[in-house]
Amino acid sequence: MNDFDDLLDANKLYAAEFSDGYFDGIAQAGVCIVTCMDSRIEPLGMVGLHLGDAKILRSPGGRVTTSVLNGCVLSVQLLQVNRIMVIPHTRCAMASGTDEDLRRVISAKTGTDTSWISFGSSPDQAGRLRADVDMISNHPLIKGHAEVGGFIYDVDTGLLDQVL
Repeated sequence: MNDFDDLLDANKLYAAEFSDGYFDGIAQAGVCIVTCMDSRIEPLGMVGLHLGDAKILRSPGGRVTTSVLNGCVLSVQLLQVNRIMVIPHTRCAMASGTDEDLRRVISAKTGTDTSWISFGSSPDQAGRLRADVDMISNHPLIKGHAEVGGFIYDVDTGLLDQVL
């Protein structure tokens, strides 16, 4: 037995009932959702979408990294996305302090120096969201091709609040 057997067994059950294959990779609803990797977030369900409707890009804190920005460009230019939602959330560890705070916690736990890692955390969640929305909105391959909005998802109520 290996560490993944339970997940592979669950996948076999999932695949036995799977009926959503054999369609293209186009975002059918024209939406790209950038959100956090937090397991309390169900990106499609929270906005009434389904499998195949949207492109989902996840990162710690829902931050717009180089990879996420590249995903947004590809979504707009190749996958028929015309709306991008940037959605960090309440009670996020990435908004609870600074990178230095996270480094201290990890270093205390592991004894490893993490000064070389940039996590992108900041307690100014609204400021980070504004900067991320601006970065996407002003990208030359996105500007004029897609609307970009900034939202905060409340992990306790399930509600979205449009901030930008």
